[in-house]
Amino acid sequence: MVGRRFADPSGGPLPARRLADALRTETIGGVLLIAAALIGLVWANTPWASAYTDISQYKIGYLNLAGWSAEGLLAIFFFVAGLELKREFAVGDLRDPKRAVLPIAAAVGGMAVPALIYTLINLGGAVRGWAIPSATDIAFALAVLAVIGKHLPPALRTFLLTLAVVDDLLAIIIIAVFYTASLHVLWLLLALVPLTLFALAVRRFPRTYLLLPLAVATWALVHESGVHATVAGVLLAFTVPVAATESVEHRWRPVSAGIAVPVFAFFAAGVSISGGFGASLRDRITIGVVCGLVLGKTIGITAATWLVQRFTRAELAEELRWPHVIGLGMLGGVGFTVSLLIGELAFGAGTEQDDHAKIGVLLGSVISAVLAAVLLNTMRQKGRPRGRP
Repeated sequence: MVGRRFADPSGGPLPARRLADALRTETIGGVLLIAAALIGLVWANTPWASAYTDISQYKIGYLNLAGWSAEGLLAIFFFVAGLELKREFAVGDLRDPKRAVLPIAAAVGGMAVPALIYTLINLGGAVRGWAIPSATDIAFALAVLAVIGKHLPPALRTFLLTLAVVDDLLAIIIIAVFYTASLHVLWLLLALVPLTLFALAVRRFPRTYLLLPLAVATWALVHESGVHATVAGVLLAFTVPVAATESVEHRWRPVSAGIAVPVFAFFAAGVSISGGFGASLRDRITIGVVCGLVLGKTIGITAATWLVQRFTRAELAEELRWPHVIGLGMLGGVGFTVSLLIGELAFGAGTEQDDHAKIGVLLGSVISAVLAAVLLNTMRQKGRPRGRP
């Protein structure tokens, strides 16, 4: 009786199942992300900062722990994102052009305008970081929306999710095309061998542990090719049959939300601000990132949505108003995980320029989240039924 009480239908212990279910929710994943980043940031600015640095730089194989979090664990995050991408394009909102055109346009505008603002501010300087403010952190943004989402239109969340899927796809392309320092074609061709075997095996044995060594082999060969290894996660996801994407994502999302993303955030956010915070605020990299996230995302998402609706037959969902779209644009300025990763790729992890970029990402994301929460909370108050809390 005791064994049956604590077992779930899949054969796993009930506490583990409950934990996994919690990690699949946007709120818990977002909270873990924020908590891990705060711990890393605070620790890096205490008298024990040297211990944090020692842990970050502790080497296992040919990468240190910070490197493994960025290139290894984040591959799991991109694998889950790739599964969601494939499903959305095959059977989701992105399959229908009429429903997809507005969030696609919003995603493109929300990446182009921040990149333009950053580049203009940094002309003649660190323009290589142009893509840093162009990414949206969907876990963080959805966590904010989940906290204030009561009485907001359900279409708002759908719009944000669809926008974020396209944003992820564009971010993956940017990383692969613009932040590959050198390309070794032979290693990339060799990666096709385990990738092809994975594609064949996942169709016949989607739950077998044979898939894991094939995935690791693909990751290692992509890493050796010079392409950022997280791209391997997307390539592997695209080989999963559409019918199996939801179940595979269900299995791996808790690992992504509970381990991969928080560990990366812990190492990526650990920048020392005690000595040169004022100088960082005056640095053009920091200013460019903050302005790109706070202003660029809001302007880009809102303007692109308005232009497409104005000059095409596309229309907003009936329950959405333009203040909702502006608030969603502000939420798009929460560019945490991928923005931090691009900063490391652009300037090199641990460099002074990377530290300025990190401060910009942290400030810009917090400001965007607060502004979005204030505006959307105002809209929620207006949409709240009388007599309801």
